Amino acid sequence: MYLFRLDRLPGFLSMLLFHELAYQGVEALIIVSPARPMISVGYFQDPHQEVDLAFLQQSKLPLFRREVGGGTVYLDENQIFYQVVYHPDNPHLPNRIQEAYQFLSQPALETHRRFGIEAECRPVNDLVTKDGRKIGGEGGANIGPSLAFVGSMMMDFDYRTISQVAKLPDEKWRDKVYRTIEENVTTMRRELGVIPDRSEVRAVLVEEFVRVLGPLQEVPLPAALIDQALVRGRAMQQADWLYAASPRRVDRLKVSSEVSLVFGTHKAPGGLIRTAQEVSTSSRGERIEEVSISGDFTLVPKESLQQRLEPSLIGAHRSIEAVRPRLETFIGSGEQEMPGIEVDDLLKALKLE
Repeated sequence: MYLFRLDRLPGFLSMLLFHELAYQGVEALIIVSPARPMISVGYFQDPHQEVDLAFLQQSKLPLFRREVGGGTVYLDENQIFYQVVYHPDNPHLPNRIQEAYQFLSQPALETHRRFGIEAECRPVNDLVTKDGRKIGGEGGANIGPSLAFVGSMMMDFDYRTISQVAKLPDEKWRDKVYRTIEENVTTMRRELGVIPDRSEVRAVLVEEFVRVLGPLQEVPLPAALIDQALVRGRAMQQADWLYAASPRRVDRLKVSSEVSLVFGTHKAPGGLIRTAQEVSTSSRGERIEEVSISGDFTLVPKESLQQRLEPSLIGAHRSIEAVRPRLETFIGSGEQEMPGIEVDDLLKALKLE
């Protein structure tokens, strides 16, 4: 297996190289960073629904659609990416993606530990610190005749920019997105107090990959491979690939494997209801950690929204069976009026239809 130990690459090359190698069936480990910030969307995403394209244009942030699943990610030089391309029949490596997450995440975990950060792999594909904050994400896919496994070492992160990238149903929730990401995603800088030397991080990461992949043949980046990758890049920038539509409607923003923001809108006879929920996920299911309800409905006394309705939902298992009795208590108490709004309307606004 080849080793391409690279630093910052211009344009989309940091993402294109592993795609090109995968299509060529060349086994390799790539260590690389983008020279300038960019946004990458997952294979199954619809940028028109999930990305604020106007913000990208205004900020001059280029958009790349990868052939690996997952969500929208912000990439820049403060992240070091590891990309493993290999044959599915390689007897030394997993040919099932879930097993690859467990096996190929070990080099990144050990690298964090060697820098003094205790981390572990949390299903499905997050690397998290001992206090549960996400410090890295990984992904995998079949590309051409190969399997590709990719991940990142987050030395630092631009929380503000990524919070601006997501397309939201209501701009009033933009600060909530920022706060949630900042609370649940961490970096080497936040954990250590300083940004570690990037060359040292790359060196340790390679050492740890050698432990699981075996000896690697380090080679320079061939000019021909760059040319071939750039040709592929031009095809991947065509509108029919970059903006391919998805049939699903987006109402959830995944922050980590355990935290999501869920947005809902419902037009009831009594007015429009908008909701935003911070939802935690565990083996016991989903739990409402925070909720915000707004719209053009009538509620008297108005203070009961923040004093009674929203607090009554916090901590509830996110299911119709758990939430309906709480809403029935609020609506049926007679202590407030919410004309034209029934329990089922609130359930629909909470995406619990």
